[in-house]
Amino acid sequence: MAARSERGMKGKGTGRRVLLALIGVGLLGGLSALVVGGYVEGREEAALEAEREEPIKPPLRVTLPERGEPIINLDADAQEAVGLKTETLQPGKYQDQVRAYGTVLDLATLTMLNTNYVAAVSQLNTAQARLAASEPAFARAQALYAKNIGNLVQVQTTEAALIADRAAVEAAQSQVRTLRATAMQEWGPVIGNAMVVNGGLIGRLIERTEFLLQITLPPGVQLDDVPATASVEVVGKSRRAEVRYISPATRTDPRIQGLTYFYAAAANSGVLPGMNVRAFLADGEPVDGVVIPASAVVWWAGRAWVYCRDDGHNFSRRAIPTDMPAEEPGGFVVPAKLFADGREIVTAGAQMLLSEEFRSQIQVGGDD
Repeated sequence: MAARSERGMKGKGTGRRVLLALIGVGLLGGLSALVVGGYVEGREEAALEAEREEPIKPPLRVTLPERGEPIINLDADAQEAVGLKTETLQPGKYQDQVRAYGTVLDLATLTMLNTNYVAAVSQLNTAQARLAASEPAFARAQALYAKNIGNLVQVQTTEAALIADRAAVEAAQSQVRTLRATAMQEWGPVIGNAMVVNGGLIGRLIERTEFLLQITLPPGVQLDDVPATASVEVVGKSRRAEVRYISPATRTDPRIQGLTYFYAAAANSGVLPGMNVRAFLADGEPVDGVVIPASAVVWWAGRAWVYCRDDGHNFSRRAIPTDMPAEEPGGFVVPAKLFADGREIVTAGAQMLLSEEFRSQIQVGGDD
């Protein structure tokens, strides 16, 4: 009886342990399912979030041909959205120009030369005035001595004064001739004669109401007619100033070894002695051209470009020369032959087209 009771107690204990084990397994399974479910759900949310944060790439609108510049395609809605406008080019006159190199001269030597010349002329005038007085004095002394009124000492004294005054005049004349020849040799006949006759040119140069430029053509380049006016551009600045022709220069720039001319620039032109400038000299007769407005010009890689409408939706970039500025600041006149196909150019939205072109290149590079 006691033995059956003991076996019954053991049976109940074993059942309880089995039940507890089953409950533990169930709890562990449920916890594992929660962990796995949470992990999977977290992965899905992370993937969805990454997809939402990924930048939306706009469709590519640029075609890269084998030759030529990229072609940008914009439909009518896109053109209207960015305010893109095109215009037919207006006719103008284009002037071929030679690019030359210039230096604004320091005129300290010219100023010194002019000062010495003025002093020499003054000395000459003084010597001539003394000679004009000593000649009649000597003549009177001779006349009085001939009538036994004067004496020999007076004659000799006035004669010595006359000889000295004649020598002073000759010395002053020699000094004036030397300085005049120096001016001609160093500065040419125009500037030299301006110094001799005290012309307005020399005064303006010395007083710095005008500056003198030495402009040298590239080696081997010649002009049929030296233009009466030219334009110069200070290195590092985009503003141009007009200069006027003075004369052929008396020396060349040893670094360039080309034909050289003197030009004068107004004091308000922005140039100063010692500056280097780029000069643009007209060469030949003007030819037919077209005017590129400033709003159509975009700059890239150090060159000026415009966008042309190839057809209703396609636009391509075209380089233009910048030798001939237009009356409108920032615009240019270019040869008409560059746009002989009659294509319109973009006058509003050109910068947007340039940005679109290079954005597409960056996008393609990122995809690769």
